[in-house]
Amino acid sequence: MSNYDFYEINRRVRLDPEEFVGTCDEAYDKQVRRTAARIADDIGTRHIVLLSGPSGSGKTTTAKLLQLRLSERGIQTHVISLDDYYRTVDPVTHPRDTRGQLDFESPELLDIPLLTGHFTDLADGREIQAPKFNFSKQARDEQRARPLRLGPNEIAIFEGIHALNPMLSGSIGSRAQKLYVSARSNVIRDGDLFFKGTWTRLIRRLIRDEKFRAAAASYTMTLWANVRLGEKRYISPYKESADCIIDSFFPYEACVLRPYALPLVEAIPEPCPRRGELLDIYPRLESFLTLDQHYVAHDALLREFIGGGSIQY
Repeated sequence: MSNYDFYEINRRVRLDPEEFVGTCDEAYDKQVRRTAARIADDIGTRHIVLLSGPSGSGKTTTAKLLQLRLSERGIQTHVISLDDYYRTVDPVTHPRDTRGQLDFESPELLDIPLLTGHFTDLADGREIQAPKFNFSKQARDEQRARPLRLGPNEIAIFEGIHALNPMLSGSIGSRAQKLYVSARSNVIRDGDLFFKGTWTRLIRRLIRDEKFRAAAASYTMTLWANVRLGEKRYISPYKESADCIIDSFFPYEACVLRPYALPLVEAIPEPCPRRGELLDIYPRLESFLTLDQHYVAHDALLREFIGGGSIQY
């Protein structure tokens, strides 16, 4: 985790945006390559990778880029989303939050016996039927399950917010490589905290939800308080168990996200949950210089949130 200076960010955007973006992307790619090398070194004993991180951290892109870097080493990699292990939604039996509403952040939404059984089966060389969840029907689609067995030079990456939670990871223990990814760095101005990594993840999610999930920013904000509570309860306590931690923060990204995010924040009606947080974010985000998205590479992590990328999700 690092701190980046606000004035230096704007200076580099003004001076040479292409070089600035390239330097930041290279730093992230080095983290991915180091992690891929560690996974490859342990392939003789660990064929399962558990990749966790909070909402908006770029888990999916990180998993895809690890898959690419491992393929360059001759290792076949299968990326599996923990979302596909959701249980069919049952309002009677599903866990609820303190408000009595369905708790969509709880790991108990997952079919834990099935998932942990699949961890063990894959690690022992047995075949599984990897499930597929139909979100429009809120039920598992049995017709789309696919067979999977790992060979001696194959890896399965299970990515999802709960991947390091002992309710899941405890079943596989030291036989899995454990990774954690998040936008962990902050922006400092005049020696004070100016823009938090948490805000970076929120802005990413506001943009992604509006562009790709037909969810208005006002709706995303109704979820955000429970998302943050779920992070503190179910995700953050276990990040220190990770073998590798990847910081997915890019110093240039507030400059790229600015033109996408400002209209969304400005249009959020009152009343809105945590509106005060958005009112804090708006003028700070507005003070970054704008960086045109054409400087962002097509395989960059930021494309997961703004679109126009070459990676298939």
